[in-house]
Amino acid sequence: MDAAAAFRAHHRALCRYLYRFTGDTELVADAVQEAFVRFMDRPPRAGSERAWLFRVATNLVREAGRTRSRRWQILLAAGDRVPIGDPPPHADEELEQADRRRRVQEALLDLSPRERMALLMREEGFAQREIAEAIGTTTGSVGTLIARALDKLAPRLGLDQEDL
Repeated sequence: MDAAAAFRAHHRALCRYLYRFTGDTELVADAVQEAFVRFMDRPPRAGSERAWLFRVATNLVREAGRTRSRRWQILLAAGDRVPIGDPPPHADEELEQADRRRRVQEALLDLSPRERMALLMREEGFAQREIAEAIGTTTGSVGTLIARALDKLAPRLGLDQEDL
């Protein structure tokens, strides 16, 4: 059985099994992907594909669990030396951020493709010469494109020119 046929035949069952085994959808996706990559690299003998895939995938999630456990033990042993991340944002802050991202994305989509490209490239730190080259225009018109884009964005986002 080739990898494509094995994937069609066993992917869903393997995902279901691993999810029940781990309860972690991201771990399942990674393990299933890695199991099929290994299947393509070194296929098992004919007739044992299903058992081979399940064994390999199970070993992958078990190894990931051991790795996670070792990392946790190292963090616990480090005590006060462990850097502490920022606290998770409050739900209302997440909603506001999501709303702001949505509004900005919608406003950006109202720009012409050239205006959007010029503005976003500028925000990524590109020089006007590089932007002009990428867009296929002159360096002088890049500034005009960016100014026009900002003029369109400001009222849509409720910003003053000073905010831009």
